[in-house]
Amino acid sequence: MTTSRFFGELYLRSTRPFLSAETTAREVAYLRESLGDLEVPGAIVDLGCGHGRHAAPLNAEGPLAGRILGLELDALSLRERLPGFPAVRADLRALPFRTGSLAGAYSWYSTLFVFSDEEHVALLREVARCLRPGGRLVFHTVPHARISSQGEATFSTRLPDGSLLSEESHFDAVRGRDEGHRRLTLPDGRLLSGRYSIRYYPLAELTQLLEFTGFSVLWVHGGLEGGPLTDASMDLIVGAATRRS
Repeated sequence: MTTSRFFGELYLRSTRPFLSAETTAREVAYLRESLGDLEVPGAIVDLGCGHGRHAAPLNAEGPLAGRILGLELDALSLRERLPGFPAVRADLRALPFRTGSLAGAYSWYSTLFVFSDEEHVALLREVARCLRPGGRLVFHTVPHARISSQGEATFSTRLPDGSLLSEESHFDAVRGRDEGHRRLTLPDGRLLSGRYSIRYYPLAELTQLLEFTGFSVLWVHGGLEGGPLTDASMDLIVGAATRRS
């Protein structure tokens, strides 16, 4: 049996083995630090929470305890999510929250940029609509310089459960998109196969996009340590706030 949806069982089964406890702990620490001083009242939503590796520990203890709400479209990820936080099933492009009801939001691994450019504008406006004035958005992606330097890429490996994972990707420099095809052959013989197209914006364009959709950039980091973005950075993490009226 073959399925063609990328962000579903294929994504969950093929990425979870690579998300170590150490990596998750470092990312959770960054989110606690970057959102923990948020005095705006209301919930903080994990946009595309997946199986909840950030949401569960953030909601359990620390300055964000009891404030985290997960949002995920994939039903399987929600069924298999870690315990300890509430979640809703919904599309990022049509958030089921009242205007000005949220204190903050965060998203990891380019989750916000897997749609068309026009949808990215609408999506960010939706997030801005739901946040209170002075609310905060934190998101992670990959620097444009890093992804544009890789060109063609291929990958194949055997996962711990015996599944065979393979992928081919190509960065389209004109459109600013990394386009790929991933296949996962499960131990029971099922083949999960799907294509993706992820948009990577140069920082100047990303800043313009945020300002156009109602945000002001607070910081730009090149990694979890909080250092500046450089040509050698492996990550791009942005903090932005909704403008106060």
